[in-house]
Amino acid sequence: MSSGIQEMSATGIWALLFLAIASTYLWRGLGTMIAARIDPESRVLQWVSCVAYGLLAALISRILFLPVGVLEDTLLVDRLGATAFGFLLFFVFKRHIGAGTLGAAGAFMLLVWARTHGIL
Repeated sequence: MSSGIQEMSATGIWALLFLAIASTYLWRGLGTMIAARIDPESRVLQWVSCVAYGLLAALISRILFLPVGVLEDTLLVDRLGATAFGFLLFFVFKRHIGAGTLGAAGAFMLLVWARTHGIL
């Protein structure tokens, strides 16, 4: 017995693709129309922003202090040191997120590498 996908014609596949594209752009268009009417300084969006920052802070804290998986095998001092170095670069480069993120990741990799090779 052959499956339904194998029996579908090329026309049916193109129709499904068209429907997927149309539904995606329909919601994007509606979102654009709604977003034009939203006041970014409203109390609701300020609350949403605060909740988003709180969730981000909680996630970073969780990664630093209660890691899981491979990160669990690293030392807390390495995680905190790399984070502090990332914050330092973030402010030195005038609040550039890329510099802070890449600097923290690079510092962390360097610290872990140095520990595995007995340098630290």
